[in-house]
Amino acid sequence: MGILRTIIWVLLTAVLVIFAMANWLPVTVTIWPGQVLDTKLPVLILAAFLIGSVPMWIALRTTRWSLKRRLDTSERQLADLRALANRPVEPALTPAPVTTTAPASGTASPTLPLDVP
Repeated sequence: MGILRTIIWVLLTAVLVIFAMANWLPVTVTIWPGQVLDTKLPVLILAAFLIGSVPMWIALRTTRWSLKRRLDTSERQLADLRALANRPVEPALTPAPVTTTAPASGTASPTLPLDVP
């Protein structure tokens, strides 16, 4: 895949160099009345391309920045949820066992009647 990308960039660069050499003509550009700029045509085309690319580059950077912030927030929330899910379970608190004292000597302990058929 890398070799294909390199071939495409080399071909694009060659086409642009051939275009620039074939059109290396001076042009006069009137920026404002009384403000005239003499430059070569490929330089003018490159400047126009760069000026047109700047707003889209800024839009791309701001979109990537906001998406990165949202992704970082989501990853933090996911890590918190995983930490909560993987925490050790605390043992349930059990009430202390009820201890009965033996009845004092000489007193009868109450007995329950047995239901025997």
